[in-house]
Amino acid sequence: MKTKQIDKLENFSGTVLIPVFETNAKSIVPIQFEGLEISSKVFYGKKDTSYLAENNNITYLFIGLGKAIEYKGLKTIARRISAKEKESFGKNVALFVPEEFNTDQVEATVSGLLLGTYNLGHFKKVDEHPFLNPDFELEILSSKDYSATIDKAIKIARAQLQTLELVDLPPNKVTPKYLANWAQDKGGKYGFEVNVLGLEACQIEGLGAFLAVGKGSENEPQFVIMTYTPKEDVPNLKHVGLVGKGITFDTGGLNIKTAGMVHMKCDMAGGAAVFGAMQLIADLQLPVKVTAIVPCAENAVDAKAFLPSDVIHSYNGTSIEIIDTDAEGRLVLADGISYLIKNYKPEYIVDIATLTGSSVGTLGYECGALFTNNETISKKLQEAGDSVGERLWQLPLWDVYKQDIESDIADVKNYSGKPVAGAISAAKFLEYFTNEHAAWAHLDVAGVAFGDDEFAKSKHAKAYGVHLLTKFIENL
Repeated sequence: MKTKQIDKLENFSGTVLIPVFETNAKSIVPIQFEGLEISSKVFYGKKDTSYLAENNNITYLFIGLGKAIEYKGLKTIARRISAKEKESFGKNVALFVPEEFNTDQVEATVSGLLLGTYNLGHFKKVDEHPFLNPDFELEILSSKDYSATIDKAIKIARAQLQTLELVDLPPNKVTPKYLANWAQDKGGKYGFEVNVLGLEACQIEGLGAFLAVGKGSENEPQFVIMTYTPKEDVPNLKHVGLVGKGITFDTGGLNIKTAGMVHMKCDMAGGAAVFGAMQLIADLQLPVKVTAIVPCAENAVDAKAFLPSDVIHSYNGTSIEIIDTDAEGRLVLADGISYLIKNYKPEYIVDIATLTGSSVGTLGYECGALFTNNETISKKLQEAGDSVGERLWQLPLWDVYKQDIESDIADVKNYSGKPVAGAISAAKFLEYFTNEHAAWAHLDVAGVAFGDDEFAKSKHAKAYGVHLLTKFIENL
């Protein structure tokens, strides 16, 4: 998407988008814009309403915002307009920026408009690229200079578009090797280092928990390590570590899933969020060092697949009793977290994963589950999430839940076997591998990374976590 700023509509031909805050429905004062007058009986800015008018080869689309609107709501409205009003769009689109708008609202609107170009039809026969006309020109009608905000908004949307595609593409396309290649390609383009450990390298390193999960698949696991370092010297440089679950498809293993398997291409959505965040962090040139690990594997059923009751050994030497092969995400995260701490020693660690159905049962589809014993990190993550519409809610990590992962034969077991507190026991399992790190947080995003909404008929990716992680790091 190309952009330029204008202060009037001279010689413009195309579509003008005019966001309007709600006025009194009984007001006798019409909404006025460029000589047009709209009676409040017809349109008064009520949220989720719009009004279309044409004059002098220009299409005017008035967009109702309600009396007040938060970041996510505004971004969704902009995406809806872009996705569902394509017949009203030409090559040229102008966005009128109301005087009441702040930079966050401009960012949300522009980012939403670009997100609206996304389409799930990646493999349709019609001559239609999955990104519908992402190169339209957007002119910003305002007397204020929003060029920096617009540039940032486009970068946010581009990273989210990439993440949507990674999660939505099928598992015969997005294999562990595909993700490793994606990281290397984007690292070269955006400026972060990428090191990929293949099967033999992982065996040498002793990544036993990670390797156990991928044993049953013909697609070799890939342990992807990414490092972003600011180009300029930064005093008191902070170092953040990210770990994302990269299970490209989850059959459940020998504890095979009996429901919902068709959606399990989304089990790498946490890893995809980390990939997208790394692209965005590097693109924005944030003054923070970031090391990210995405252990990528496929949990398949085969004669070589790991077994319930197996005892395996993780990277840090912990013995793990396998109670359920469908509790595989925590195994790859355990090795990712241990490897990150031992070899890179970040000040802060955040892991993100579509880990448990229990988190969905607890919080539904409105927010992710947050686990941490660091109240400062908890507050900063929740503030970042609230500001960009990717909410989190903290659940307990009390030591009373340790008993859920105690094993008679090994140091720990990977599943409690209980029908309750599944998200918490999974978090306690991960905590075991943090070496008591003082600033670690775990995000269980099973309910928010993939699901239903107005933009497709089937469940699909949400790109949850890309902006949240980046905003959290930016705020540091």
